[in-house]
Amino acid sequence: MAFTDNFGIEDRKAEEAITWMNSYALENSKKFEAKLEGYLLKTKNFGNFEIISWKGDWSFARNLIVKVSRKLSTKVIESGYHQKNSFFLSLIGANKEVAKVYKKGSIIGNLIIDKKSGKWIVKSEKLI
Repeated sequence: MAFTDNFGIEDRKAEEAITWMNSYALENSKKFEAKLEGYLLKTKNFGNFEIISWKGDWSFARNLIVKVSRKLSTKVIESGYHQKNSFFLSLIGANKEVAKVYKKGSIIGNLIIDKKSGKWIVKSEKLI
């Protein structure tokens, strides 16, 4: 069972999305539980996102974050992708994480994010 904090939900809909995702997982007998982490990831192009942590099945979680984007007509962040750099940089952990930004279930952009003091920060943004 995976546990991570690599999703974000548009701040104005975060609580509603958490409630919906947890109840959807329960209704469908899936191992998944999400909660708010209590801080915002701020972007220039996409707005502010509440970071959530979750535990459960990785593939179900990825599908669910996109599904909640469509269902609630909101923006979400799905990270967990890594840039391909040199072998040396990957060994020392210098690779940045890449996140996809979805709106209503469609990708609208990408973020390069990094952790600082245990919280995600945006390094760069790109509209698609």
